[in-house]
Amino acid sequence: MYVIAALYHFTRFSDPAALKPDLLALCLDQQVKGTLLLAPEGINGTIAGPRAGVDRVLDHIRGLPGCRDLEWKEAASAEPPFGKMKVRLKKEIVTMGQADVDPRARVGHYVEAAAWNDLIRSPDVAVIDTRNDYEVAIGSFEGAIDPKTRSFGEFPAWWQANKHLFHNKRIAMFCTGGIRCEKSTNYLLGQGVDDVFHLKGGILKYLEDVPADESAWRGECFVFDNRVSVGHGLEIGPHDLCHGCRRPILPEDKKRPEFEAGVSCHHCIDETAETDKVRFRERQKQMRLSKTRKERKTG
Repeated sequence: MYVIAALYHFTRFSDPAALKPDLLALCLDQQVKGTLLLAPEGINGTIAGPRAGVDRVLDHIRGLPGCRDLEWKEAASAEPPFGKMKVRLKKEIVTMGQADVDPRARVGHYVEAAAWNDLIRSPDVAVIDTRNDYEVAIGSFEGAIDPKTRSFGEFPAWWQANKHLFHNKRIAMFCTGGIRCEKSTNYLLGQGVDDVFHLKGGILKYLEDVPADESAWRGECFVFDNRVSVGHGLEIGPHDLCHGCRRPILPEDKKRPEFEAGVSCHHCIDETAETDKVRFRERQKQMRLSKTRKERKTG
């Protein structure tokens, strides 16, 4: 069984690059895989591996500057959620592109999962999903507004174009694990919106804590690992991933004429040129050959 730990923490790293070698080496030594992002504003990512290995890595992260109070969310998987370990250096741990946004200064009011339903069902509350359009497409909270953004960096422009719709409304925001709401609520506070709330622990915490028969969630929640989607109790959902565009697809979508494994699906068939598809087919071929060689060695 693999332990999955999703984490983020806003702090000040004066030299993120200096933190990378030891962190990566420890993950590799402990057979922990996934992706961790380091930036001047902190750390973000999801890792998976054996219990002891994940614990060692989390202990190391808690020892980084300002990370003593690190929190994370755990799940389990019978299959390895990641194929390799990556530690990447970024300008931001979640890209919004707003230089004056700083969640360490202030954020919206945290709302526990148990109190979320009452808040979002209040008539004076507007509920905004801060995730990307392909994530929203497979599940969201009932009545939530979908900004239809393709990336989180588009959110500020969407807000500026639509803020007139939310006059005299309290704003409740949510995302997968909470990190995007740390920035989006700080942004709205900076725009003069006083009553801003966000779901503590994100959708994942809500799905873990709130029983399905009491839930206001509809559909599945996209996750950025090989599980692709999860439902209540963090049970793995029915979705797979199109490796052409990285969007979630259902088993029946693989029967559509636009689907070609590793190349395209009905979402992206018209988004890539034939030269791209040729390159994707070659990539898929090499992956099959690599898998066959591994099976022969272990067989």
